Amino acid sequence: MKISYNWLKEYLDIGLMPQQLSELLTDIGLEVENMTEYKGPGNGLEGLVVGHVKKVEKHPDADKLTVTQVEVGGDEVLQIVCGAPNVAEGQKVVVALPGVTLYPAKGESFTIKKAKIRGVESFGMICAEDEIGIGTSHDGIIVLPESARTGMKASDFYGLKNDWIFEIALTPNRADAFSHLGVARDVRAALNIRFDKNLPLKFPVIDESVFTKKETPLEVVVEEPAMCPRYSGILIKNVKVGESPLWLKERLRSVGQRPINNIVDVTNFILQEFGQPLHAFDADEIRGGKVIVKTLPANTKFTTLDEVERVLSGDDLMICDAEGGMCIAGIFGGMHSGVSEKTHNIFLESAHFNPAAIRKTSTRLGLRTDAAMRFEKGTDPAITVTALKRAVNLILQVAGGEAGSAVVDVYPKPVPPFKITLHYAHLDRLIGYPIDADTIHDILENLGISIESESQQTLELSIPPFKVDVHREADVIEEVLRIYGLNRIPHPETIRTSISLRGDSDLREQVNNKVSDYLSSIGFREMINNSLSRSEYYSANGNGFVYLQKSANADLNVLRQNMLYSGLEAVAYNLNRKNNDLKLYEIGKSYHQDDSRSFGEAWHLTLFVTGMKHPESWTAKSKQADFFYLKAVVHNVLRRMGVSRFEESAMDTGIFQYGLGYSFREKPLVQFGLLQPEHLNKLDIRPEVYYADFDWENVFELAKSSVILFTEIPRFPGVRRDLALLLKEDIPFAAVRKIAVEEGGKILKGVNLFDFYQDVKLGEGMKSYAVSYFFEHEERTLTDSEVDELMTKLMSRYRNELKAEIR
Repeated sequence: MKISYNWLKEYLDIGLMPQQLSELLTDIGLEVENMTEYKGPGNGLEGLVVGHVKKVEKHPDADKLTVTQVEVGGDEVLQIVCGAPNVAEGQKVVVALPGVTLYPAKGESFTIKKAKIRGVESFGMICAEDEIGIGTSHDGIIVLPESARTGMKASDFYGLKNDWIFEIALTPNRADAFSHLGVARDVRAALNIRFDKNLPLKFPVIDESVFTKKETPLEVVVEEPAMCPRYSGILIKNVKVGESPLWLKERLRSVGQRPINNIVDVTNFILQEFGQPLHAFDADEIRGGKVIVKTLPANTKFTTLDEVERVLSGDDLMICDAEGGMCIAGIFGGMHSGVSEKTHNIFLESAHFNPAAIRKTSTRLGLRTDAAMRFEKGTDPAITVTALKRAVNLILQVAGGEAGSAVVDVYPKPVPPFKITLHYAHLDRLIGYPIDADTIHDILENLGISIESESQQTLELSIPPFKVDVHREADVIEEVLRIYGLNRIPHPETIRTSISLRGDSDLREQVNNKVSDYLSSIGFREMINNSLSRSEYYSANGNGFVYLQKSANADLNVLRQNMLYSGLEAVAYNLNRKNNDLKLYEIGKSYHQDDSRSFGEAWHLTLFVTGMKHPESWTAKSKQADFFYLKAVVHNVLRRMGVSRFEESAMDTGIFQYGLGYSFREKPLVQFGLLQPEHLNKLDIRPEVYYADFDWENVFELAKSSVILFTEIPRFPGVRRDLALLLKEDIPFAAVRKIAVEEGGKILKGVNLFDFYQDVKLGEGMKSYAVSYFFEHEERTLTDSEVDELMTKLMSRYRNELKAEIR
């Protein structure tokens, strides 16, 4: 949620700089994730000034151009060539001087330069609305009123001020703070309590004189009071739908909303101000003179504003007229009843809907609108009429017209305040520090919580409906603590706690921690990805998918079948932000469904490597990560888990361009290699990505039974022998090593490929391996004859089984 600093100051004399306010907001539970400066349209109209056109003449060589003399302050008069048809002597205009950069409503910015236009020098530009970003019109230059002072900044004329925008990570329970007034209420409470102030909250003034009508030409019927406890509305006649004034557009732009027209902009303004969603209907499109709040039969088709036909269930609440649906209640308007340029009369709705009903419909249809997000968290039923009247005042101000009816308010069973008893002893116990009773009273009253009665031990409280998350005594204590300030609670001199005995941590947790510690120590970063995934990533037939019945995001419709694509999403996210050297790992689950419709889960450890092995440094050159780097990491992970024996095989799957797989007694342990481009292309990833996928269940089973053995340093010298083998290119090194291990037994301590060569000179399809063997006996010194005899057997087997030539 975005909150404007300037907008907030309209309701409260904050007296804090933006950075100080950011810290206070975070301290009271409204965590500020980001704070950015907002200058307004066209970069705040920086460098633009008000000019006075003193003289206009036709361009000597262009019929559609004029040469103007424009005064821009002091004695300076500029010659400016202008192509606008409406330029005239005596006008006050907006002028961009040479060197000023313009930020148009559409297209890229550009800088004004001194130029010759068809042979005549021009020293600036007289601007149109769209050229400086304050509107969309390009019919001609902006003509300012005569009162505009020559030479003054255009930003001062338009009343633009630099603003600061706070992005607040609002938790789902804080529906009461989903607006500028809601945030102002919390800030006021904190300022009054912490700085001993008595600041009032300045609610918008509502002009009641415009509400003179007594009749209600439109009948409102609520057939589903449980789903719509309160429904308020009013008819507004003779409005003129058009572009909003600059101040209104700027209020919305500052918090990331796009202006549409003056009617819709007012409803969005009220949404940001009060947190109360409104909806405007074209009153002339309401058939039968009735507005009915009800459900429609299952499988009814309804076309929404985005021109998408949606199929309703029998539980979707609708706003209807006498002949059918007009709007999906609290979520999205209908195509035929919305406000357009042809609209002259509107019916404005302000309602309170059941959060669960809105949430179910919004989730099922995949419609996550701003209104739905407010309603599903819980809005204030007491505010519907106030917000409605405030909106009427603004609509009459920006679109003209008049209130065409009395306010209709269907509220058969008013929502009562929630009653809670607060015990001082409980508050002291949970906070761990006594807060005096007067401070507690002040905090509650500043938050709008009424004290109905009190004793020496308790307070009887009345919780207003807008506090949707305060239903327990502990919730009240939390409210007191966050406003008082968690950081103001002193650290106790002694700590009192109950000792709880816990045995050894879970073995799986120990194994996971061990491998996490190792990977983190060598520069890998852990990621925790979403288990929800897109079915389009996987095979087209959909076999084994675990589908979601309902999802807030229509694209995330299955549980992931493997860990590949969720990890690649993280890779793509980082690459798009110029973080090109990545070493990532994740321990998590994949999900599947077998032919008998039984569900299953599988644990994995996955590694992703791309870019350079190590950060760039002047002390050493970093190398590109490759298959062998990943292989070394895989070996070390297995070694850390106590797994030293495994069979190796080349991977022949659609995942890798090339790779290896390790298994033990036919149980797969890991497969790793270079990913195929087709998988990377799904996420628009260009660099090569190396990937390893451990079957973590199988590795875990081996890790449980493995024992780490310690051996003393060898007392007897070892012996090294080298062989050069000429082999067919399809014979892997694993075959060479396997024979060596079988023949060498316990005295063979290592086999290493230290050189590789391939050339047509060796013969078609041939390659050369240079292999070293290291022998060592734990109880005596080996003799040359023993080693020679062993090497003879090795060479014999290489010739017979691998058809190798010993070089």
